[in-house]
Amino acid sequence: MKQRIITAIVALILFVPVVYMGSWILEFVVAGLGIIGLFELFRMKGNKLFTIEGIISILALLVLLFPHYVSMFLPEYMNSQVILYLFILLLLVCTVFSKNNFTFDDVAVSVLGIMYIGYGFRFLLLTRHSGLDLLLFVLFVVWATDIGAYLIGRKLGKHKLAPSISPNKTIEGALGGVVMALIVGFIYLTFYPQNYTTGLMLALTVVLSVAGQLGDLVESAFKRYYNVKDSGNLLPGHGGILDRFDSLLFVLPILYFSGLI
Repeated sequence: MKQRIITAIVALILFVPVVYMGSWILEFVVAGLGIIGLFELFRMKGNKLFTIEGIISILALLVLLFPHYVSMFLPEYMNSQVILYLFILLLLVCTVFSKNNFTFDDVAVSVLGIMYIGYGFRFLLLTRHSGLDLLLFVLFVVWATDIGAYLIGRKLGKHKLAPSISPNKTIEGALGGVVMALIVGFIYLTFYPQNYTTGLMLALTVVLSVAGQLGDLVESAFKRYYNVKDSGNLLPGHGGILDRFDSLLFVLPILYFSGLI
């Protein structure tokens, strides 16, 4: 627990200023986080990232993350989505020349990873572009959900939420996470009101809190399927990048689809 707290504090000290500064600095960091996340997914699958297939996957991820930069170098009849699809076709071609070392299943994992990680972090950049206060609101909701679910789950948790995927998570903990998110969200909105009514923002808070917990469970399902404890070991006591951003990778797309950004 001590190591976990220290790592969390150090990560916040490093990450929050980057979020505050935004611009190319945040883009650079997000690109690094995305590549590391893709590496973790490849490693769970048993594949290596620094191969021809891995490099193609990285390039596809970067196209998804920064479509505006890619479009600057393309003729009018093309866009970044076309380039992304061409990279996917290249991954399929790799199955032909790899002598079955890189299979159709590997392509599926690569493409799913590119979409899952790429869109998630892309929406982080879009949210920051929309406004620092909105991104901070989302971060506080996610963090409050995690803390509330952990504390309430330990104290009152009796009924398992998804025992075959994450045995330690309970229904009481999940509800506690939502309640904690509502409390923190209300306090935040009191000082930093958004362009929408408090009632609407609190309703959105419930949706985001639930989405964050689903993202956590999805990541747990990945790890359970591949029989690994953590997605990586970059963050002592916390695991890897996917372990720490699993909730946000679900929450930020939901926020985007809500029409607030």
